[in-house]
Amino acid sequence: MIPLSSAISRGLNFSKVPRCRMHELKLNNDVVGTLQRPSFWSMSFQAETQTGRWTFRRAGWLGGCSEILETSSQQQIAMFKPAWGGRGGRLTFTDGQTFQLECKGWWRPTWTVIAEGNEMLLRLHRREKTVELSSAATVPESRLALLIMFTWYHALQSEEDTASPATAAVIATS
Repeated sequence: MIPLSSAISRGLNFSKVPRCRMHELKLNNDVVGTLQRPSFWSMSFQAETQTGRWTFRRAGWLGGCSEILETSSQQQIAMFKPAWGGRGGRLTFTDGQTFQLECKGWWRPTWTVIAEGNEMLLRLHRREKTVELSSAATVPESRLALLIMFTWYHALQSEEDTASPATAAVIATS
């Protein structure tokens, strides 16, 4: 995998690996990270970039929240609590750093990650499967990579949650 620092504002996109439950984050044609559901029935996802490996899974009452675990130690490093209506929420890390996720649009929406101080860090364009990074981002590369992978995971989960039971299986495999 190549480092995320190679991408300032353009060229990052997600693609589905054919016949598998994996998505790849690429810069041009080089893999920057992967997001994979271990099995069709699994409620967790495994994410990996050059800077780390994480597990994303549902948590809380009726699975309304999500947590991020460091894969090797299984220690929780962040918790996501959705906003009312499920159109975003707050991601809080155990070190106290928080980020706001906002969603705009209904059909393949745009997800924005905003840091404390109202600084836009990234936009994930669901329809185009692209990631736009802010050139003024003040977050370390390892945290930025994690935020990109978690936002993609959350966008996929949100689509799955709003889909009818008949289409949920199609989205889970796309």
